[in-house]
Amino acid sequence: MSTITSNTKQVVLIDARGPRYSAAITTTVLALALITESNYLIGFQFAVFLSAVIFGLRRSIYGFIYRNLIQPRLSGPVPSESEAAPRFAQFIGALFAFVALLGGVTGNTGVFLVATSFALGAAFLNAAFGFCLGCQVYLR
Repeated sequence: MSTITSNTKQVVLIDARGPRYSAAITTTVLALALITESNYLIGFQFAVFLSAVIFGLRRSIYGFIYRNLIQPRLSGPVPSESEAAPRFAQFIGALFAFVALLGGVTGNTGVFLVATSFALGAAFLNAAFGFCLGCQVYLR
């Protein structure tokens, strides 16, 4: 983990490939949650999003897996980026997962399906095309 300090603001740098890896796993989990309408899967994904928001991307559940199992097997230069925008995107994902979970536990299938679908769409865009919708919202 690298940090850059400018004036009084500290910028945490992460491996830019990590969020895309995490988005691929998230896409899979959310697709399964959508197909099965599983409160357990959406609850698990909510916990993953929340871990990234609270502890940072490197210390999140998927970040731990990426750092210890995937990253050591990659070669070439390590592209880096600020953690701020992807971490904000995880916050947005957590909000959608929370709404989906609320819909699921209260029996409101429509809310569950719509909220899960929005989160799935955003995760798929990042995994397939490297387009982070939450990062774009952060930058605005």
